[in-house]
Amino acid sequence: MNWVLPVMVALPLLAAVPSFAVSRKKEEYSLYVMSGVSIAVCALALWVFLKNQEVAFSAPAVLHFGLHLKADGFRALYALIAAFMWMMTSLFSHQYFGHGHAKGRYSMFTLLTLGATLGVFLSDDLITTFLFFEILSFTSYCWVIHEETPGAMRAGRTYLAIAILGGMTMLMGLMMLYAKTGTLQFEGIKAAIAALPVDELYLPGALILIGFGAKAGMFPLHVWLPKAHPVAPAPASALLSGVLTKVGIYGILVISTRLFLGDAQWGNLLLAVGLINMLLGALLALFSTDLKRTLACSSMSQIGFILFGIGMQSLLGEHNALAAQGTVLHMLNHSLIKLALFMAAGVVYLNTHALDLNEVRGYGRKKPGLLLIFLVGAASISGIPFFSGYASKTLLHESIVEYIVHLKELGQSALIYQVAEWLFVITGGLTFCYMLKLFITLFVDKHPTKQAEYDEMGPSMTPLSAVALGGSALLLFVIGLYPEGILTDLANRSLPFLYAHRPAHDVQFLALVNLVGGGKSLLLGVIFYFTLVRKWLMKKDASGHALHVNRWPVWLDLENSVYLPLVNTLVRLGYLIATPLDVMFEKFMNVVMRLGYLIAMPLDVLFDKSYVVVSTTATFISRLLEMGVDAVSLLLLRTVLRPAAGPTVVPLGNRFTYTLGRSADRVSIVWRRMFGLSPHEPFHYVRMYAAVWTTAQDVIRRMLRTLSFGLILFALGVVALLAFLLLK
Repeated sequence: MNWVLPVMVALPLLAAVPSFAVSRKKEEYSLYVMSGVSIAVCALALWVFLKNQEVAFSAPAVLHFGLHLKADGFRALYALIAAFMWMMTSLFSHQYFGHGHAKGRYSMFTLLTLGATLGVFLSDDLITTFLFFEILSFTSYCWVIHEETPGAMRAGRTYLAIAILGGMTMLMGLMMLYAKTGTLQFEGIKAAIAALPVDELYLPGALILIGFGAKAGMFPLHVWLPKAHPVAPAPASALLSGVLTKVGIYGILVISTRLFLGDAQWGNLLLAVGLINMLLGALLALFSTDLKRTLACSSMSQIGFILFGIGMQSLLGEHNALAAQGTVLHMLNHSLIKLALFMAAGVVYLNTHALDLNEVRGYGRKKPGLLLIFLVGAASISGIPFFSGYASKTLLHESIVEYIVHLKELGQSALIYQVAEWLFVITGGLTFCYMLKLFITLFVDKHPTKQAEYDEMGPSMTPLSAVALGGSALLLFVIGLYPEGILTDLANRSLPFLYAHRPAHDVQFLALVNLVGGGKSLLLGVIFYFTLVRKWLMKKDASGHALHVNRWPVWLDLENSVYLPLVNTLVRLGYLIATPLDVMFEKFMNVVMRLGYLIAMPLDVLFDKSYVVVSTTATFISRLLEMGVDAVSLLLLRTVLRPAAGPTVVPLGNRFTYTLGRSADRVSIVWRRMFGLSPHEPFHYVRMYAAVWTTAQDVIRRMLRTLSFGLILFALGVVALLAFLLLK
């Protein structure tokens, strides 16, 4: 069964390019390939999850450290959640991109991102996590810029900048952590830090936290999230919000449970960041007048709830069962909630071509199917009892109550955590407020001019889209009906990954104390809606119609007011520093070049003269040697090698050329007489063949002389080399 894990990761990666290739023939084909692969991957993930067995795969020869995958309770669960969301959004994409463009490109990068996301959720060491994390950072960028509008390109630049900076920071942290522990394996890290003081882990841990937090939308690295989600296509927005933010949360969970479990400072850090995320995201969502931007800011707030839970795990240490359960369940709930809500927002956009709340007002009044889908998502994220979000928020709230009680038993002050609890309750109220605002705007209020047009529109969803949206909402509703059953079982299966044990007693979700706690948030939400939203965030136009207005101060945009000015300042500072250094370097290089010229000129002249002397001397010696060889050869021919007396010498050439020439002359005479031509002069061919022979001899002689000279030089070189070796 180990083969399933690499197949789940590799199948979408390998199918990505073919999905783009088939779009060249017909664009819809790419969506079919994407849907088919997503269904196949979801089936494999469901099989692994239902087997409920630990499955592992390793490729040790890859990237020196190797690639390591494992599916246990938590990882199998989230691989299934990711695959399910990809399948549903792929089915919805057929309607959403019915009149869209670049379907092949969208399909290719969606499949690449699916494979990389599964690689992260199934990873068993931080190098494997980092590799797939970086892949999905670049492939998901194409989701953000898909529409190619100025807003999309601007959001894409922000997203890519945050992703690159986060990845580089994470890599530095990983290198530091490896230097301290000697391993990046999840289980190996836990064992390796046993002998290390926790202070040595804070810096690498913080660097890794920044890298993963950038993807999760953690404050202050959240600036990409409210911009990227609204401009991306709705199916991609659902995945960006529901899954890709959880990729960052996955990494934060790993380092928190392996490095800092039970560490109060780390827990307080995550608790503080989580509270900021919760409150700031909820306020941004409340002030927003754009449907998808509201949902995007809501994602930032819900990520704060999850970070809150991770912080409580560190604070509670070995007693972190409730916090661990709440963290896992809120991750799961938020993924499924945003799947349903963003696809519902996509349906609204497809039919109205608008996302402004004042433009889409009243669209869903006569669309019960869309109303039920949106209601399930809104009620779940608001924490209404009998919906899934209620269970996870109850567990998170109980975890901080448990910690407050624990501190009081120890006689320590719990004031800070009591304030945190109230912020938790208030943020829950803000969540219900902005979801109430969206629901009333879409399904209760009437549009002042277009209501009749909206009411007369036909079905808002195709059958395939109805399956995708309805199936997502139905699953979300079913698992929330009885939280002591399905949700608790899912949470308990995930506890070993988080180093948490099952709680000593089962939580009674519908107990009065929990209902009262949840009721406080809902009551605050109603109060906020009728005071803040209706009285301050809405105004009447000239016709007396109420309009939503965004009163969020422009100067509170961190990217425009802080990050961009900071980057520009750094660029200018770098320019001011680099300009004189560049001038100095240029002058230094000119001096070096001139000095080199002054040194090289006399050396060049000396070299030329030396070369002429050496060349002349070598030529003279070579001539002497050649003359000596010729003299010796002539002497030997005149004395020792004198030829014996032979037959009479022929008049021209040698015997061969003379005989051949005479034969040719006779044949020429007979031939010319037959055709009435004048004969050649006597011995014509004899002289010609003799001349050819003489020329050939001369050429051969010259060649032999040159060869002889070369052999002599070679022999002298060998003698010199042997002498050198012997003397040495």
